Amino acid sequence: MFGAIEAGGTKFVCAVGDEWGNIIDRVKIPTTVPEETMAEVMAFFKKYELEAIGIGSFGPVDVNPESPTYGMITSTPKLAWRNFLFVQAMKDAFSVPIGFNTDVNAAALGEAVHGAAKGLDSCLYITVGTGIGAGAVVQGQLLQGLSHPEMGHILVRRHPNDHYQGKCPYHGDCLEGLAAGPAIEERWGEKGINLVGREEVWELEGYYIAQALMQYILILSPKRIILGGGVMKQKQVFSSVYKYLPELLHDYVSLPELPEYIVSPGLGDDAGITGSLLLAQQAFKEEIKR
Repeated sequence: MFGAIEAGGTKFVCAVGDEWGNIIDRVKIPTTVPEETMAEVMAFFKKYELEAIGIGSFGPVDVNPESPTYGMITSTPKLAWRNFLFVQAMKDAFSVPIGFNTDVNAAALGEAVHGAAKGLDSCLYITVGTGIGAGAVVQGQLLQGLSHPEMGHILVRRHPNDHYQGKCPYHGDCLEGLAAGPAIEERWGEKGINLVGREEVWELEGYYIAQALMQYILILSPKRIILGGGVMKQKQVFSSVYKYLPELLHDYVSLPELPEYIVSPGLGDDAGITGSLLLAQQAFKEEIKR
């Protein structure tokens, strides 16, 4: 049996599952401060005999196994979690292998193995919610270099009629600063759920997301793009993306039919926790090889 944690900015989803990815039990825990949240996490897992645990965490995080701060949540705007040694805390409590990556990389892995990109060796998973993040699978492997990708903070061209200053505390009007849920709420004065009938809201959202997708396509050439997160539950955003992306690309690259290429998560809200189970399995197999 394997343990999995999808550590988000508002809640932790903890689960146990089998080697086939079936979830046997799960719990949702509010993300407050490490002392409170982690106490509940530990209590949940201590009920089970686990072979490994996989963690997909909000970030930024240190995912370099050679780094002295490997497994740490680093420069997060959630100050209580800044410099929290996530992997070390789990190792101190459980003597099992620990797999660790970002929440969006975990979701990309889940979708590649069991979801909308099953059977493909590359995909891009993007979450648009409280923040914007992306994970990528390239040639069957999670994309990682000096660190993990931070695709939510790329710069995009501002819409001529958009005078909103941007919400990102680091970059102001980057993609996340212009298109994440808090930016929608601050720009329009209401939460997105209350703006369903405002066509201009979702048209603008698609305008910015399409710009980002153009850059990701030109750089990574993924075989499928999966758009998840709370904002993307407003399906009219997809229509706006399908409208603006071809205008931006100008037939420079050939793409499949967009409704088949840019899709919702096949696993729904379970993409991240499923991917975290896979991280646990990978950690277990790596430990056996040693």
